[in-house]
Amino acid sequence: MKPLFSALRPALMSTLVLVIVCCGLYPVAVWGIAQLCFHDKANGSLIIEKDGTVRGSKLIGQNFTEPKYFHPRPSAAGNGYDAANSSGSNLGPTSQKLNDAIKDRIAAYRDENGLKETEPVPADAVTASGSGLDPHISIRNAEVQAPRVAKARGLAIENVLELVRANTDTADLGILGDAGVNVLRLNLALEK
Repeated sequence: MKPLFSALRPALMSTLVLVIVCCGLYPVAVWGIAQLCFHDKANGSLIIEKDGTVRGSKLIGQNFTEPKYFHPRPSAAGNGYDAANSSGSNLGPTSQKLNDAIKDRIAAYRDENGLKETEPVPADAVTASGSGLDPHISIRNAEVQAPRVAKARGLAIENVLELVRANTDTADLGILGDAGVNVLRLNLALEK
């Protein structure tokens, strides 16, 4: 029995030390570094109004459907921008269901933005992002929606396009990805 306890004691001590380090010290150290160096990102990149009201996150899209707002790209995440169900649709280019959905979205986009049947529609206006939570639309998509928003709000198109430019995020490090317009930030700017 003594050999069993002599072998068991080091195993238990090793487990206890690893629990303290891996489940206590390391997570606290990572959390502390994140809070010091990346406070905004570590806390969800929240958009907070002056009165302290949280309006959303710069990183997660929200659904806007009224004509006076810019509309985001379609979401495949649950019931529209549901972060708990973040995912793509898993429908491929040969999927009839996807092709039908895109045709319907193209018709709806053209109708709500007053486009002719021959005018091209930005791809991001009719296809969901990989996560289904993308908060950005392309600059072209925002430019196409700008006349509808300006008309619904009684604003000059130049003022709306200036807000689009002011809420456009550039490519990361200047080369990674494309520039995009953050829909939530743009719609909040419109409200002001």
